[in-house]
This record gives sequence, C-alpha cells and structure tokens, in this order.
Amino acid sequence: MQYKYLAAIDIGTNSFHMIIVKLLEDGAFRIIDREREVIRLGSLTGNNLSQINEDEILRAIKILNKFKKVAAFYGATIKAAATSAVREANNKKEFVERVFSETGIKIEIISGNDEARLIYLGISKALPVGNKKFLCIDIGGGSTEFILADKGNIIYAESVKVGAVRLSKKYFDNYILTEKSVKECSDFVEQQILSNKNIRLEETFDMAIGSSGTIESVAAMVSSIKKNTQVKSFNNFSYSKKDLYRTVENILEKKTSQERLTIKGLEAKRADIIPAGVIILKKIFELFRIEEIIISEFALREGIIFDFIYKNDLPAADFFS
Repeated sequence: MQYKYLAAIDIGTNSFHMIIVKLLEDGAFRIIDREREVIRLGSLTGNNLSQINEDEILRAIKILNKFKKVAAFYGATIKAAATSAVREANNKKEFVERVFSETGIKIEIISGNDEARLIYLGISKALPVGNKKFLCIDIGGGSTEFILADKGNIIYAESVKVGAVRLSKKYFDNYILTEKSVKECSDFVEQQILSNKNIRLEETFDMAIGSSGTIESVAAMVSSIKKNTQVKSFNNFSYSKKDLYRTVENILEKKTSQERLTIKGLEAKRADIIPAGVIILKKIFELFRIEEIIISEFALREGIIFDFIYKNDLPAADFFS
C-alpha cells in the first residue's frame, strides 16, 4: 500500500492532539496540519484514573470525528494511540469500542513503557543530539515519561503515574492551592519517582530534553518575561533551573485558577493544572540534578509517525523537512 499522508492522534489525559504529515520522496516528511482539543479524561480513585464517564466519551467522539474529517480532507491514514487515562480506565474496552463504532477510528492503548519509547523516537529526531547521553522528560496529564539514552541506545524508558491532571484532581480541590497540599503533592512526586527502581538517579548525562504541555508552558512563561513576546517555535529553546524556580514561585503564590490567569505567557486553559505540572518538574530538576533543560516540540505524535514508517518498511525518515 502506498502512503502519502499520515495522521497521528495522541489521545491524552489532558488533551487530544493530531498531526498530519506528508511523506516526501527522499524519506523525510513535513507536518502540514495540527489539531488540538483540551479534554480531561478519567475520574480519580486513589491514584488511578479509573473511569471515563459518559460526557467524556461523547466529547471524545465529537473531537475524534472532527479530527477524522480533517484527516479525510488530506486522504491521510490515521494511527491513534491512547495513554494513561484510557489504559487505566475500568471501561477502556467500552471506550475503544464506542469510538470505533461511531468514528471508525481504531485506538491502540499503549503501555507506559511503549509511550516512553515512542516519545524518545520523536524527541531524538527533533534535536541534534548526536552521540550525546541525554535524559528525556515528558510530563503529561496522567503520567510522566523518563527516557535515558546514550549514543542512540535506550538505557531505560519508564513511565511514572504523576501527571498534571492526575495530581490536580488528587491534591487541589477546585484547583485551589494550600501550603499543605503543595507539600503533599511534591512529596508524592518524589516517592513515586524513587519507587521506580529502573530509574537510575545516579546516572549522569550530557543534556536534559523536555517535551509536551507543562514543559513547553514554562518555556512560554520564561520567554514572555525575558523577551516580552511570544515565540513561534520552542524547539531547541532552553531555560535554566533559576528560570524554572522563579516561574514556579510565581505560579504557586497565586492560589486560584482565576489569579493564575494573570501570569504572562500562560495559556488560559492550563491555569487550573499548571501548579501540579510545575511541582512535578521542579522535583525532577532536584532529583536528577538538572541545571538546564532544552525543549523538543516533537514527542509522542511524531514518534507514532516514525514507528509507523519503520514497521511498514517505508523510506526511512531521518529528519523533518
């Protein structure tokens, strides 16, 4: 089968994303369209996002039908992957079947480790990492993925159940902050990371690379303060530990979502969950002794595209055009 256009859909806990790419004859591909819709999936029970309710299912179907129409305009083949909220849901089978019945989109529920591997595939193509040893961090709505790679080989790829939506639901009622809830959230993040014995905190690395919502949101806030303008692309943008800590302090001193709407560079739709996101990121900086992080705009969605290309023996895409 000949493929000219591919669509990758990331069915996340905080939002659904889609990219559409055009495959080029030289083996590269170009991103020609993007779609994003915010949707919060899963009711929290303990530390599990255990149930996708009927309203969420209906909204998911509506969004995915919209995505399907965009993909159909290009004649793109769709690959859809669901992450933590769906893989943890008691009714995940019903969710996947309802989506397929009403949209025709087949969803693959991927494991946390496979999610980390696909994120690595995307990140490793976005930046000139060469033969460096690097740590990849991707903070999502339901989980955070950690990948340590050296000279193109993955040392570990792990998923930890700490995410901006999950911890907002767990610790911040009505998204209101208290000193107690902030400390409990931070302590929980540390405990969850330390309990994963495959994550080797003693390992050193040449660079830390970050992707996805929280990490890019911090970049937008740092950039707005430093440059007094919005940057079109954050790929290869970096910020320091000092930049992060200053941003975290600014966020956590604003106790309500309404107060956080005044933060320069912060997307309004993220004002509710950004405290949990930056608490996770700050703790990661502490535990992994990170001084600076570099942004990759490519992650899971681009990884899905690369994975599809490799599995279907299509021309090897070594870069984005």
